Amino acid sequence: MPGTKPRNQFATSNQRSIAMWLLGVAGLVVLMIVVGGATRLTDSGLSITEWKPILGAIPPLSEGDWLAAFEKYKQIPEFKLVNKNITMDGFKAIFWWEWGHRFLGRFIGLAFGLPFLYFLATSTLTKSLALRLFGILLLGGLQGVIGWYMVMSGLVDRVDVSQYRLALHLTVAFIILGLLIWVALDVLAPVEDFGARHKMSLTSLFAGLIVGLLLLQVVLGAFVAGTKAGLAFTTWPDMNGEWIPSDMAQLSPWYRNLFEDIATIQFNHRLMAYVISVVVLINFFVVLLTPQRRGALITSAVLVVLAVASQVGLGIWTLLNAVPIDLGIAHQGWAAIVFAIAVRHWHLARRRDAVQLQTG
Repeated sequence: MPGTKPRNQFATSNQRSIAMWLLGVAGLVVLMIVVGGATRLTDSGLSITEWKPILGAIPPLSEGDWLAAFEKYKQIPEFKLVNKNITMDGFKAIFWWEWGHRFLGRFIGLAFGLPFLYFLATSTLTKSLALRLFGILLLGGLQGVIGWYMVMSGLVDRVDVSQYRLALHLTVAFIILGLLIWVALDVLAPVEDFGARHKMSLTSLFAGLIVGLLLLQVVLGAFVAGTKAGLAFTTWPDMNGEWIPSDMAQLSPWYRNLFEDIATIQFNHRLMAYVISVVVLINFFVVLLTPQRRGALITSAVLVVLAVASQVGLGIWTLLNAVPIDLGIAHQGWAAIVFAIAVRHWHLARRRDAVQLQTG
């Protein structure tokens, strides 16, 4: 209501503790995305052919354990068709990447679940906050199931995982990251009647659009990774001498090209990068020209521009070098940072709308 003053913006000790916990878990999720990228780029994801949510946390401890794990790997198509000459040392190298990825997932579950139970037991959480956090916990558990669902796709008829399932797995990881950051910021910056943000300004609309486009770009990037489309065209700004590849969109029905045609997949990923670049620049000028703008929002808009520009540059660098492992990992990890920056910018814009609505 007009004339209503915003609630005290200084978070309490409990609020700061909750927010720091959530941001810490968000940091672990970023690390998980980085390790997941390394696991994929080193072709390690199929080295563990079983899913044991609890006992799987224990790696092979004896030579007999390693031989048993190696024998199970020898039964899948990746070994028979791609890695039939791999040694035990080579197997251990890829095993440790996949084990580390799964162990980090378990650790994140504990890092979120145990403090959540503590805050519940000490009545630190409001009912609405507890429900939101419980939803994130359920989504995290589902992500573990999705991870195994992805691995299963490469154990029988394929030598790699399905790009569809990879896209689902990576996208859910980014959604979890965004939710953790958003809720943490809500806890740190409470505003009276925060639900009144249904009135969205142009600034908020553009900020939300950026987050949505970045999430879509994550999906497109996952298909690039899952089909190894990044290796097919390693020139820029053209694609092997053509602006629009002549062999693009050859599959039928047409929609299969979006997910299975390598030329179309990489072209779409490039095109979305250009679209996002234009949108973040428009967003910056919208913020700059908005009446009663706040310095923090302008700074945030600049940060979004710089983050996206650096990610585009990193993507081009990675492409021109035919996706080396180090640059590929950096590109995926920085994507998570860019997404986090964009989520924070959207939260700032939405909060600005709420404050203006309350103060009239």
